[in-house]
Amino acid sequence: MTHPGSELIDRLYRATLGLKTPAECAAFFEDLCTITEIQNMAQRLGVAQLLAGGRNYQEITNGTGVSTATISRVNRCLRYGSGGYRLALARLGREER
Repeated sequence: MTHPGSELIDRLYRATLGLKTPAECAAFFEDLCTITEIQNMAQRLGVAQLLAGGRNYQEITNGTGVSTATISRVNRCLRYGSGGYRLALARLGREER
């Protein structure tokens, strides 16, 4: 999919792929994003993991305090998105075993 700034976005992806350790990623993301943006991305990944694990909206909201709007957005991406959440979760699962 081509969109404005796609060269810049591709460069961002390549820069991220070039990082080797969690510490390198942390340094990059701390420079690139606000702490709130990092927390929001981490929270959405956590919601994706809970949804993929069969948790419902109420359980997630009660357990995390995440809004149903955020849960709905993540769920829509899990169901109809590009598969990025599922790929990341599968790889994390293998790494954490």
